[in-house]
Amino acid sequence: MQVIPVLFAVVAGYLLALAMGMVDTAAIHAAPWFALPHFQAPVYDTTSILIIAPACLVVLAEHISHLIVTGKITDEDLMNKPGLHRSLLGDGISNVISGFTGSPPNTTYGENIGVMAITKVYSVWVIRGAAILAMLFSCIGKVAAAISTIPVPVMGGITMLLYGVIAVQGFRIFVEQKVDFSKNSNMVLGAITFVIGVSGASIMLGSVQLKGMAFAAIVGVVLSLLFWGFKKLHWLNE
Repeated sequence: MQVIPVLFAVVAGYLLALAMGMVDTAAIHAAPWFALPHFQAPVYDTTSILIIAPACLVVLAEHISHLIVTGKITDEDLMNKPGLHRSLLGDGISNVISGFTGSPPNTTYGENIGVMAITKVYSVWVIRGAAILAMLFSCIGKVAAAISTIPVPVMGGITMLLYGVIAVQGFRIFVEQKVDFSKNSNMVLGAITFVIGVSGASIMLGSVQLKGMAFAAIVGVVLSLLFWGFKKLHWLNE
């Protein structure tokens, strides 16, 4: 029942936007009732692989952080049970299957973690049921079209809450782990990654643009390694 407020907020926002003329329902009328996803055969392209491969490091950092936050929310040590190795293996297998069907790559999503934190629903069976419903709804063309017509302000409002919950969980980890921000290395690392993550700063790597959380994750990893090396060499002035 705790998921109802989230659903009610989306429905209420959608109806309000509809009354204000912000929703274009033409796509819903044009969409068929039954539709199957369009599958494509994989094509090997070295250039594309070299461009996308560095993004795996970002997804890896994101996966680990999401697992830690989920463990804090559910009060379970997910890093040991089922374990990070199994979690990464499952993520990797799903991406292999996705690639063979021509589907976009998979990753963990912070929005789902935010929903778990708000609703306090952690049951694996509930999540499996939601996944099955999502697959069934994807075959109903009008449902997919209706979702695509949700106005940006409505989605922005709900994602503001979900991402805000994730951010608060991150602060909670800082407090529980007793991170000492009086140390210059911790303060600089936290400040730079935070500003990069929320400011929209970006960098171009060839034809790929890194920005937001992806850019912040890479900078955070690089700075952590640098500070670790400086500490070993006694170059840090704490």
